Amino acid sequence: MKFPREGRPREEVLEMLENITSIDLSFSSDRILGSMCTMPHPLAIEVFCRYIDRNLGDPGLHPGTRRIEKEVIEMLSDLLHLEKGYGHIVSGGTEANILAVRAFRNLSDSERPELILPKSAHFSFIKAGEMLGVKLIWAELNPDYTVDVRDVEAKISDNTIGIVGIAGTTGLGVVDDIPALSDLAREYGIPLHVDAAFGGFVIPFAKALGYDIPDFDFKLKGVESITIDPHKMGMAPIPAGGIVFRRKKYLKAISVLAPYLAGGKVWQATITGTRPGASVLAVWALIRHLGFEGYKEIVRRAMELSRWFAGEIKKMQNAWLVREPVLNIVSFKTKNLSRVERALKAKGWGISAHRGYIRIVFMPHVTKSMLEMFLKDLRGVL
Repeated sequence: MKFPREGRPREEVLEMLENITSIDLSFSSDRILGSMCTMPHPLAIEVFCRYIDRNLGDPGLHPGTRRIEKEVIEMLSDLLHLEKGYGHIVSGGTEANILAVRAFRNLSDSERPELILPKSAHFSFIKAGEMLGVKLIWAELNPDYTVDVRDVEAKISDNTIGIVGIAGTTGLGVVDDIPALSDLAREYGIPLHVDAAFGGFVIPFAKALGYDIPDFDFKLKGVESITIDPHKMGMAPIPAGGIVFRRKKYLKAISVLAPYLAGGKVWQATITGTRPGASVLAVWALIRHLGFEGYKEIVRRAMELSRWFAGEIKKMQNAWLVREPVLNIVSFKTKNLSRVERALKAKGWGISAHRGYIRIVFMPHVTKSMLEMFLKDLRGVL
C-alpha cells in the first residue's frame, strides 16, 4: 500500500477501520477463552484516554505522572510483601523478564553467564537470552508440571547468574515450589526471579480466599525480583506490565543516561525510551478504586468458574484434564486434538491447542453463559 497523496474524511476513515477490523475477535464478543488479557475496566479506559499524551520516557515534563508510577510500585511492592521496592510499569511481562535477566547479568562477574529456568518458562526468556548473550539452562519438570528443584540445583555452576521460578505458568497456571527455589538461591548466593506476570494479580487474592497455593513473593528472602502484569487480571489497558526489584542496585545496574530530554537529563532503566504514562495512571486508578477487596471478588469469581468448568470436563468421555487447576486456568486434552481445535475455531471460539492441549483462561470477561455455550459446542464436536 502506498502512502496516500490526499487525506480522506474522518467518517470514511473510521468506516474503513471498522470494516477491516470486523474480523477481529473482541473481548465483548463472548468468544475469547484463551487469552490472558481482558477488556479493561471502564475506569481504566476513561483514565487512559484522558491522559494519553503523558510520556514517562521524559518524566521531567510530567512529574505528577512520575510520582504516580512510584506510588504504583509502592502499592505493588506492598501486595507482594515488600516494604520498599524499586521498579517500573513497562510494556509487558516480556520486557519485565528481560530487565530482570539484564540486571542479574550486569551484576555478575561471569564471562559466560547462564540462567537456570524451568522448561515451562515463558518464551520471553528465549528473547532475553539471545539479546543479552545469556545461555539458558533448562530444568526438568516434575509429573505435576512444577520445576524439579533437584535438577535446578544440579545445574548450578560458577557461571550461574540467576534462577527463574514461575508463579502461574502460561499453559497450565502452575506455581513452582518458589519457597524451595528461594532456599536454594540463598544457599548458593544466587538471585531468584519470579515470573508472576499472570499469577501476581491472582495468587495474593486467591490465598486470602483460602486456596492452598505456595508462597511466591518477597516474603521469601531469596526472591530478588518479580514480574507482575496489571494488564492481565489487573484489568488495566495494554500495555501495562510490571517489574519490581527488592534492591535498588538492580535498577541502577540497568540504568543509562538520557541527557537530551526536554524535561532534563534522566537515568532510564526500561528498554523502551518513550513509554505511555497513561497506562501507569490507569493502573493507579484501578488499584485505588478496586482495592484488595475488589480484586479479591474478581479472583473469587474466576476461581469458582474454573473449578466448575474443570468438573464439567471430568464428566466427558472424550476429554480429560491435563492436571487439576491451580489458578484460574484449565487445560484439557481430547482425541484428535487438531481436528477438535479446527472445528471449535470454525464455530468462532478464540482458543489454541498449540501446546498439545486446549487452555481456557477464566478472565473477568468470561461468563458462565459463555462457558455453557462452549461446552455445548465441545460436546457436539467430540
